[in-house]
Amino acid sequence: RDSTVDPLTAPKPLTGKSMSMIFQKRSTRTRVSTETGIHLLGGHGLFLGPSDIQLGVNESMKDTALVLSRFNSIILARVFGHSDILELAHHATVPVINALSDLHHPLQTLADLMALDEHFGDLKGKTISWVGDGNNVLHDLMLGGSKLGMNIRIATPAGYEPDADIFKKTQDLAKQNGCTPVFTTTDASVCVDGADVVVTDTWVSMGQEEEYAKRVKEFEGYQVNSQLMGKANPGAVFLHCLPRHPEEVSDEVFYSKQSLILPEAENRMWTVMAVMAAQLGKVE
Repeated sequence: RDSTVDPLTAPKPLTGKSMSMIFQKRSTRTRVSTETGIHLLGGHGLFLGPSDIQLGVNESMKDTALVLSRFNSIILARVFGHSDILELAHHATVPVINALSDLHHPLQTLADLMALDEHFGDLKGKTISWVGDGNNVLHDLMLGGSKLGMNIRIATPAGYEPDADIFKKTQDLAKQNGCTPVFTTTDASVCVDGADVVVTDTWVSMGQEEEYAKRVKEFEGYQVNSQLMGKANPGAVFLHCLPRHPEEVSDEVFYSKQSLILPEAENRMWTVMAVMAAQLGKVE
């Protein structure tokens, strides 16, 4: 970003490398960022959607992992169940990148933390307040933020709390890195008090469409709007991994100067480029 390097003449450390991109779930940012990123690095991305490959259906996960490892330098997978990622990684003989599972979304956290680092600089002591579903995006943001010394505050409706094991690991990381204990509440207003960063995500993930009406009702009062942002610290910023829906965040906040959603989205490309290069030993 803001570089004078010409993409046409820039170094291409992944020349001759290829990556299979398994997508059980559709995505705008994940597909565009990874395909564009590997191209800029000189490599080639091969998109494999549900109609191209059916993990564990017409061919076992083990066989898929072993065969793709013979063709490709990296396997990237965006899946429903986290067990699919674990099985691919167990059998593959090349690096496997988790592009999303129901338990984790590590590439999103890298982009989020990069956006915050660009905006604030040192993140140690900053406070992240999550308002919404205790989902995969929150899981990795909890882990990544606490590793960098950020304080974590979480507001979810009852029954939508984050995974207990990941919560325990986050508590341990917070203690190790001098953070305040992870704070939880069901009150969004209480959660954002003292926040430097307010984050939310979709309330209804792919595969949960039948729960839409139920979830929207149970998340009433969790919209991030100007009133809620007004309870955060002066200079607080807003993040959302996208796609967003109006019930989750008001237009007034989403398109405001407080919103970092565009650099956050762009950073999906820069960070996955770094991950791909690092996995193939191209980063010193």
